[in-house]
Amino acid sequence: MKERVKISDGNRIGVVLDIEDYHRLLQELEELHSIRAYDGAKACGVEVIPFEQAVMGIESYNLC
Repeated sequence: MKERVKISDGNRIGVVLDIEDYHRLLQELEELHSIRAYDGAKACGVEVIPFEQAVMGIESYNLC
């Protein structure tokens, strides 16, 4: 990763990244968020159900 640091009055004020590096960092951040959410749910004892089962349950719920 090659970054360029922007400096103003001797203080670091920003960073410029190549777009590929930026997108890779976003993907890694999203993955880390998912891992933390999973770990948090597991620690709280939240029931985990398969996605397909959740969709079927939502679709079968009739609001009308």
